[in-house]
Amino acid sequence: MKRTNELIVAIAVLAVISVITWGVFAVGDNMPRGVTTYAQDVYQLHNIVLGIVTVIGVLVFTAMFTSIVLHRRSKGFQAAKFSHSTRAEIIWTAIPVVILVVMAVPATRVLIDMENTAGAEMNIKITGYQWLWKYEYIEDDISFFSALDRDSNRARQLGSGINPRDVENYLLEVDNRLIVPVDTRIRFLLTADDVIHSWWVPELGWKRDAIPGMINEAWTLIEEEGVYRGQCAELCGADHGFMPIVVEAVSREAYAEWVAGQRQELADAAHDAARLWTREELMDHGSRIYQAQCASCHQDDGRGIEPAFPALVREGVPTGDLEHHLQTVLNGREGTAMTGFRDRLQPQDIAAAMTFARNAWTDEEGEVIQPSTIADLDQG
Repeated sequence: MKRTNELIVAIAVLAVISVITWGVFAVGDNMPRGVTTYAQDVYQLHNIVLGIVTVIGVLVFTAMFTSIVLHRRSKGFQAAKFSHSTRAEIIWTAIPVVILVVMAVPATRVLIDMENTAGAEMNIKITGYQWLWKYEYIEDDISFFSALDRDSNRARQLGSGINPRDVENYLLEVDNRLIVPVDTRIRFLLTADDVIHSWWVPELGWKRDAIPGMINEAWTLIEEEGVYRGQCAELCGADHGFMPIVVEAVSREAYAEWVAGQRQELADAAHDAARLWTREELMDHGSRIYQAQCASCHQDDGRGIEPAFPALVREGVPTGDLEHHLQTVLNGREGTAMTGFRDRLQPQDIAAAMTFARNAWTDEEGEVIQPSTIADLDQG
């Protein structure tokens, strides 16, 4: 009777511990539930597998601790003398096989669904760069770059004097969000321009590598409006930790309005490239472009990070030969980390950033570069 009571207590204690453990993971510290149909499937599959392994853990540890407590030598028990049992071997082989089959069926279904990108209502191409993303809406003929937002970029630099805790969504905010409509099946085409990146937003339920020279596919269908944040999940270089992703899901009506606004901005950009800008306009716009595109390497104050990223204020670029500066910004510099921005920025963005760089850190009045100058070079 005493032995039976000890066994019951041991099983009860282990069962309670197992239930609490499962509850903590399933409810408190579990993976995010997600906001897509696929993410929901992954979440449910995860909980099913977690429940199965929890039951296995209860049985195994109950048997183990029961044997330790009740069958120890101090109570007079002797180890059994046998070396083989065909029935036992069949049982402990067959049961795990059945368990694996039970888990494999739903897992296979989810994996097949994950790879099926057919039936997409819209397509978005994602290209990874060091260290920002480019988004291209294939059907709507819209494209833009998305980089770390200005406040986070300033706060993360050494000696900035800014407390990162005071910056909202520090390192998880961007200057241009990826806007998508809800209840729309979207196919993503992922690649990279330089090194391997990985596009990951946990609430979408998947991540995909962006590899130069290759196109990977993925899909999503977001059911809830909201803002969902992620980041590059591949070690892609010195500023890997400053490459966030922000997806904003909006209603179909709001998305249509956003598309119309983007097209208007493109028309305005074409007009801006043709007009003459004032120095103040170029400096103001150039400051924003510099922060988004250049400060990650050359720093907020142009001092750079030697030897990989030279200091602009000591390399002769801001007050040096204008033609050399133009060619470096447009085409990059071979053998260095400097990449060309000819295909990455609008003429007015390049002109403004160069004007800012040639005037921001010197007491002398440097050149003013007009967008028309950059446009003429592109056409040439």
